[in-house]
Amino acid sequence: MMAVATRIYGAADVSATAAVRAQIERLQATGYGHLPVCVAKTQYSFTTDPARRGAPVGHTVNVREVRLAAGAEFVVMVCGDVMTMPGLPKVPSAERIDLDDAGRIVGLN
Repeated sequence: MMAVATRIYGAADVSATAAVRAQIERLQATGYGHLPVCVAKTQYSFTTDPARRGAPVGHTVNVREVRLAAGAEFVVMVCGDVMTMPGLPKVPSAERIDLDDAGRIVGLN
């Protein structure tokens, strides 16, 4: 993460709690340390602070959480206050919704 933060985002440092650092160490110990890193952060800035627009340098990237996307073969570093969207199932629930012969909606459960 340090290489991505400094080389790509112009950061001076990366901060993470002990729990996040332990997550990273577990991923490395279980063989996932070679996977590419995806950084989930605000789209407004190279920092993790949406109020600091553009590409400022010398900031600290705050890693809030680490997620393994084993099937996609990458690790996600969730930074700052960014919200992520859940993954979708193969078949969306909307495909089960229909109207019966009486015009009642079915398939919502």
